[in-house]
Amino acid sequence: MKSVDSEKAFQDCYSDDVSHCYGCGRLNEAGLQLKSYWDGEETVAVFTPRSEHTAIPGYVYGGLIASLIDCHGTGTAAAVSARKEGFNPTGGESFPRFVTASLQVNYLKPTPIGVPLEIRAVVEEAKPRKVVSAITVLVNGILCAKGRVVAVKMPDDFTLPNR
Repeated sequence: MKSVDSEKAFQDCYSDDVSHCYGCGRLNEAGLQLKSYWDGEETVAVFTPRSEHTAIPGYVYGGLIASLIDCHGTGTAAAVSARKEGFNPTGGESFPRFVTASLQVNYLKPTPIGVPLEIRAVVEEAKPRKVVSAITVLVNGILCAKGRVVAVKMPDDFTLPNR
């Protein structure tokens, strides 16, 4: 049995019915499709902003940075929970899905377009239904933004609103 620390991205371990997020959903062709992985006891994702993510020429729009922090935080929460609960994504088991309860973002330096952003998370608290992560966004080792995500386990009865 392969461990949760496999090479498969956390977001690729969500069931199809919860894989449509603009930031990290593998089934959202127009989305960012962020991919997060274990790196020891931290988690990491890398994303290269494109020209459509511009705030002012040469720099990233802050909403993109918030989205990356948000999705990396909920992905980290899912992976932490899966690791604790012994989920086996290579055996077809889906990760539990977490959603954002709180998102805090601090912008520290202008973030350039067209270079890889390294998004890292350190788990501060992990309970069965709540995971809190401190997240950094770095460019070539320079801290550009940091955030904190409080993610809660999505209730089993969470359903789509009537349309």
